[in-house]
Amino acid sequence: MTKIKICGLSRPQDICAVNAAAVDYIGFIFAPSKRRITLEQAAILKAELTAGITAVGVFVNAAPEFIMQAVAQDIIAAIQLHGEESEVYITDLRRLTKLPIIKAFGVSNIADIAAAQASSADYILLDYKQAGSGQSFDWQLLEHIQRPYFLAGGLNIHNIPAALSHQPFALDISSGVETDGCKDMNKIAQIVRRIRHEQG
Repeated sequence: MTKIKICGLSRPQDICAVNAAAVDYIGFIFAPSKRRITLEQAAILKAELTAGITAVGVFVNAAPEFIMQAVAQDIIAAIQLHGEESEVYITDLRRLTKLPIIKAFGVSNIADIAAAQASSADYILLDYKQAGSGQSFDWQLLEHIQRPYFLAGGLNIHNIPAALSHQPFALDISSGVETDGCKDMNKIAQIVRRIRHEQG
């Protein structure tokens, strides 16, 4: 069963929506983005999150010390790296925490798939080259991946069946459940129902 992640939560009503939909993962963005929030804001939101939903911190080339602040405050239960973090960076981060690490890769060709395949991260996330653009990469490239992955980029209610046909570990959805740049409770509920219905 493909899992569901709703990324870029920033408001109390966003937490209410994901709690009601009983998703598997949510994402707090701590990097330059219109969805960026502070650790203080995330702590308040996390306190309202239903137990059993994994909170993921999204970072871009962040100082490990900053990531560890989020870990120490129990704001996040997994770390998503969305920049140019190297294997050395991942190794160093593992010395600081045992939380699972998700490494994101922008995909445009088979070489990008190969790089993701070789990552030492616990999970990989495959996205369009310009993350946050609401666009998808060529999903035919997914035929070459041989490990579990989060699929991101341009996911919406209309392309869920096509996305699920590639059997990703999880679907990572953000702009596809927004209206006017904000998370939409109805869209979250609808897309979660669609994903679960498609999987029987």
